This record gives sequence, C-alpha cells and structure tokens, in this order.
Amino acid sequence: MERPLSCQSHKDQTRPTICVGVLTLNEAHRIERCLRSAAFADQLIVVDSGSTDDTCSIAQRCGAEVYIYSQWEGFATQRNRLLTHVKTDYIFFLDADEVITPKLKEEILSVISSRPQGAWRVSWEQVAFGRPLSRMSSGGAVTRLFKTDLIERFDGVVHEGAILRQPIKPQTLQARLPHYSRETVYDSLNKLAQYVQLGAQKRHAQGKKGGLIRGSLSALGNFIRLYFIRRGFLCGAEGFLFCYLIAQECFFRYAAMKYDHTILDTPAKRK
Repeated sequence: MERPLSCQSHKDQTRPTICVGVLTLNEAHRIERCLRSAAFADQLIVVDSGSTDDTCSIAQRCGAEVYIYSQWEGFATQRNRLLTHVKTDYIFFLDADEVITPKLKEEILSVISSRPQGAWRVSWEQVAFGRPLSRMSSGGAVTRLFKTDLIERFDGVVHEGAILRQPIKPQTLQARLPHYSRETVYDSLNKLAQYVQLGAQKRHAQGKKGGLIRGSLSALGNFIRLYFIRRGFLCGAEGFLFCYLIAQECFFRYAAMKYDHTILDTPAKRK
C-alpha cells in the first residue's frame, strides 16, 4: 500500500521539465548526497521499500516527494510504481549510491532542451572503497534518461529494463555518473548476497544450469575481463578488490543454483 509523505511538483511550461526518481531502502547514510546532486530537477521522487532508518525524513528535507511501498515485489515493480507519480516531460532514474555531477547535469539539461523523443545511456565511473576507478574503462552504459511518455513499463528481476512504446536506440551521454557501489567490505558482502540470489533466480528462469565448474569459469572469465581487459589493475588495491568481489558474485550465483534450491523460489529481499 502506497503512503505519500509529501507532495510537490514544479511545472514550468516554457521549457521541458525533468524528474529525478530514486529507489531506496535504509539509505540514510548517503541519500542526502544523492538528492542534493539532483536538486536541479523540477520533480524529485523517492520510492521507499520500508526503511527503518531516517531515509524518508532526510529525503523530505531535501525536497523530495516520498512514497512508501513496503511490500517488496522487485526492482521493476518499484520503478513502475515510481512512474505513476511522475508529472514531468522527462525522467532520470538515479540510484541512492550515485551522484549527478555538475557536468552531467548540464549535459542532461542541454539534451532535453529541444524536447527530443528518446532515451539516453550514461556510463558509470566506479568509486570503490573511497577511490575513483577512473583508469578503469566503464564497460558499457546504463539507460537512465527517458522521455516519460515513451516508457510503457519496467520488467526484469535484476538489472531491470524499460519496455518502450516504440523502438528507439538509446544515445550515450558523454559525462560519466559516479557510482559509489562499494564503500565498505561489509556492505559489499551484503550486496553480493542479494545479487547472488537475484542472479540465480534470473538464470534459473532462463533454463540455465548451476554448479561449481560453471561458477568457477564465470568467475574467472569476469575477473579477467574486469581486471585485465577493462584495466582494473591500474587502480591499485581498490581495483583488485572491486574486480574480485564481482568475480565472487559470479561464482556463488551458479553455486547457489546447484546447492541452495530454496532461494530459487523465494522472493529476494533488499538488504
């Protein structure tokens, strides 16, 4: 059941308007940094999954509309719920562990100024254990900026994608999006456990098989890709730890498919 905590919207008909939307759960330690970076938005929305810390009150103080949907049904469902509250021409989806830089802000506003119909991707700049991994290649981009009326819905268990009302090839923004995905080892291990479950469920639904050999090959292949091909080795100990933890996630998702059958049919909860 959705519970609105505050409601505000800013509509200026002389220019395209933009909403920044964020999904949260117990993000009190970083939500202010995230939302302050998005203060330029005409509408700022937080959809919360039932935080037990001060996430919601901090978000309100930052000027966000806060809606609480405590019944967790997946990331795609939460994004679809967020969409029902958007009143602007464009929407940028931001995660609580990300920050919009001034350069990215200016590029976003420039891109939408002529009211184009489209979607845009942005490349991450990974920040791990306090160090920007700037010398590591981004390895692709995530689609985050959309013309609002172009989105039909979101779908998918993890790394959910937007289903668009018409086929459009996303363009890529030049500025990168800082992603503070791994701030401590402890939080990284919690995140690993969550994504192991989500990844195992996704691959099981696709008919893939688990096992230690498959997991080991996946882990080795991903470590080589991240550490050598994408130049994680240039980023010191933080780069190694970042690549190693992702490789471990790859290993354990296949191990879980083989030896932990209970998680395949159990809805994954956010950590």
